[in-house]
Amino acid sequence: MYQRILVPIDGSPTSLQGLAEAIRLASLTGGQLRLLHMVDALSLTLGMGAYGAFSGDVYDALQKEGQKILQDGHQQALAEGIAADTAMEEGVRSRLADLVLEQVKKWPADLVVLGTHGRRGVGRMLLGSDAEQVVRTCPVPVLLVRGSDAVAPD
Repeated sequence: MYQRILVPIDGSPTSLQGLAEAIRLASLTGGQLRLLHMVDALSLTLGMGAYGAFSGDVYDALQKEGQKILQDGHQQALAEGIAADTAMEEGVRSRLADLVLEQVKKWPADLVVLGTHGRRGVGRMLLGSDAEQVVRTCPVPVLLVRGSDAVAPD
């Protein structure tokens, strides 16, 4: 039961809550974690626009920050006695869900644990929902962990 748990993290409090839940689950099942971080060059390029000349420096900073996020998460898992490895994917991607799906097949994972903001309404419409896309496309179970900033249901 859930021996290989994939945990996308971006360093946000919500993703770290997902990591904490994955660690608890792995301690119950004797499972291992793969911590996944995405550095998205497409978003960076589109966001930089006329400032494209500076994007190399920004991209390097994003890579370094990604490595730190993964290292911190790895240390957190090891401190709890959980086996973990890390994967940082870089490149041009449109959605986190695409990367998660690829990693689920490649690794292969039994479960994905993902922190979610629980956005609703206009916020969800404007920002999209990576978590929803992962749930829709993922061939293995997905555990969504609502962040403390999640919107409470009406």
